Amino acid sequence: MPPEFSEPVEVTDVLDLHGFQPGQIEEVVTEFIGHAARSGIRLVRIIHGKGKSRIKHEVRTVLCRSGLVEEFGDCSPDQGGWGATRAVINMPEEV
Repeated sequence: MPPEFSEPVEVTDVLDLHGFQPGQIEEVVTEFIGHAARSGIRLVRIIHGKGKSRIKHEVRTVLCRSGLVEEFGDCSPDQGGWGATRAVINMPEEV
């Protein structure tokens, strides 16, 4: 295990992308969706911020391409509104 990952990371239903660069989004979101599916988490929230929406665009591109995502859209206002995306994960028999 690489030293930067020496502590186990708990997978939850929320991924906060503040601090990530657009070039990192595909890998991070893909891994998050895979871990969520393997953990049995059906509904996730990805926080990308409101800004200029470059990160949001990258997130939604990954979600469109993922065979694990059933649907996605903006979160409700109390969950971040258009600054966060909610996604429903397909629960395949084997992930």
